[in-house]
Amino acid sequence: MKIKELKELETKELVERIETEVAKYNQMKLNHSITPLENPSLIKAARRDIARMKTELRQRELNK
Repeated sequence: MKIKELKELETKELVERIETEVAKYNQMKLNHSITPLENPSLIKAARRDIARMKTELRQRELNK
């Protein structure tokens, strides 16, 4: 997800998106530990997307 797309989301939507992405990330890690994923770099990409979202949320909190 691009930073530009994150800035367009409302704060409430961003929080919901973070929750769903964290849940998908945790499920992906669990599945990978049982049966290795075909493309394990997706775990890394998901972790970075979550970090981008949390960074945007934190910037909004500081700019209030």
